[in-house]
Amino acid sequence: MKTVFSLIFVTLLAFGFSSGVLAQKSGTTKVVYHIDDAETQGLKGLRNIRNHLDTSPDTTIIVVTHANGVDMLMEGARDKKNNVEYAPLIGALKSRGVKFEVCEITLKNRNLKKDQFILDADFTPSGVVRVADLQYKDGFAYIKP
Repeated sequence: MKTVFSLIFVTLLAFGFSSGVLAQKSGTTKVVYHIDDAETQGLKGLRNIRNHLDTSPDTTIIVVTHANGVDMLMEGARDKKNNVEYAPLIGALKSRGVKFEVCEITLKNRNLKKDQFILDADFTPSGVVRVADLQYKDGFAYIKP
């Protein structure tokens, strides 16, 4: 009798575990793109995000910028190598649900003001803390272009 109850318990436990795994896999993918150098990561990152959404349009994407990465979100910012303006690319991605965040510690350290940034930019107290929280607390995958 004890063996039967043990077998039932193990079966129910396995069923519960597998249904939890299936629920996780069927949920929306969440990704944080981490950009800390606009010159080397800006255009490449925006293209990666566009391609990501073209292939998996239901993905939740947050772009967190800090240090020199915030430069891509400033008014009039361009990719120096290709002379491509970032704002239209960012606006197109924003219209697809991508969120762009600027580190406020970087603003303070570089004496920048919020009004120097495009309207599509949001702000976060700390870029590094935001990336860590998105990964650990919110289950976001991490990509650094």
